[in-house]
Amino acid sequence: MIAVVAGIVIRDGLVMLCQRKDAGPEALKWEFPGGKLEPGESPEQALVRELREELDVETRVGRVYDVRLRRYPDRDILLLFYRCALVSGTPRCVDCAAIEWVEPSRLAAYDLAPADAAVAARLAEEGL
Repeated sequence: MIAVVAGIVIRDGLVMLCQRKDAGPEALKWEFPGGKLEPGESPEQALVRELREELDVETRVGRVYDVRLRRYPDRDILLLFYRCALVSGTPRCVDCAAIEWVEPSRLAAYDLAPADAAVAARLAEEGL
């Protein structure tokens, strides 16, 4: 099983979405930013590192918001979604195609990766 973390970054009532690059699995899909854990990392440490690498920002990781399991023919992926706050920096596309700040009620309008879509629906329903 592969463990992956994702950050639900909220600013001024808007949620950050990142678009995947045009190569690889789920190319050009929108998602909450994050990535795989490296050996010896806690999920929180991995998320801080991933957001620094992908977006050039420093973040504070909050509590787990949701957990999803995605089964593929060749692997299983455990996704941990955390609420996050920006501490410093302005997000920029270091390792993604685009960044958008979206009202929770509009998240479903984006072509989201499947696990992200389920979390986005929950966010839209519950609000921030």
